[in-house]
Amino acid sequence: MWVKSVALFDSGMIRRLAKAAGVGLAAVGGLAAVNTALAGRAEPLEQPLSGTERTYRWRGMDVAYTEAGEPDAPTVVLMHGINAAGSSGEFRAVFDDLARDYHVVAPDLPGFGRSDRPPLQYSAALYEDFVADFLSEYDAPAVVVSSLTTAYVARALADPYGDVSVSSLVAVCPTARGGPDRVTWARELLRAPVVGTALFNLLASKPSIRYFNADHGYYDMASVSDEWMAYEWQTAHQPNARFAPASFVSGFLNSDVDLGAALRDADVPVTFVWGREADITPLSAGRDLAEEADARLVVIDDAKLLPHVEHPGAFLDVVRESFTVPV
Repeated sequence: MWVKSVALFDSGMIRRLAKAAGVGLAAVGGLAAVNTALAGRAEPLEQPLSGTERTYRWRGMDVAYTEAGEPDAPTVVLMHGINAAGSSGEFRAVFDDLARDYHVVAPDLPGFGRSDRPPLQYSAALYEDFVADFLSEYDAPAVVVSSLTTAYVARALADPYGDVSVSSLVAVCPTARGGPDRVTWARELLRAPVVGTALFNLLASKPSIRYFNADHGYYDMASVSDEWMAYEWQTAHQPNARFAPASFVSGFLNSDVDLGAALRDADVPVTFVWGREADITPLSAGRDLAEEADARLVVIDDAKLLPHVEHPGAFLDVVRESFTVPV
């Protein structure tokens, strides 16, 4: 089943902007100057969540994560979805409330947020390995995960990674696909040092961020502040910010896991949370996937792909009901 995940841009837009960029190749010097000016406007990225920031060293990278709550309380790991401006700040509306009862851990995935962003050719396999290794650091945590990252958690539970065990799983609009089948030229175009940077700057501009938030992120744009969209712009303009999204929009972060079967066979209580008005990952697809996965499906009205931001109270009620570890 093909269910797209939330993105701040799409491959069709890349194709159109690539043509525009090609017209301007003679002005590479001008593009470089614009890129430099935009990079100069990007400030060092602040920690998006309250709590203690720590570092998980993984394959030569420093992966930032925020930790809060009593260390002896049951652990909850929050894993954000993947898009041009992805970060653990996706859970900003529920993090503090969860930390009152749980030991909460929220990483920025490699290539995103305050984590290292080396110029790798990012892949689904890399994220599947990271998720498996990170979760294995904890003793059967409960997991809350968003969109495409659900597939990486499902792979970690399905494959014999060794020490991966979770007590329960709550997935928001889960999917195994976040873009088209692999399109190498699109990935390499965005990875190009001058034209690729300029193209990504257009795709991750403030108008683009606002458009995609309104189009399929939020049902009510009053749910997202100007301050948060400014943070999204900042994170999308950090050094090397384009490399992980380049793999995302070109299909290289799609997982080949059979999401429904993997979650059904994981022997873990699974709950899906869906915004009723979600269109890129529509509720109809959610019902089909929930049936395949033998998962509980909870629908939150007046929400699209981010019900945990738009309706944090209702979302927290679902999460606490779904956790199998008492507080």
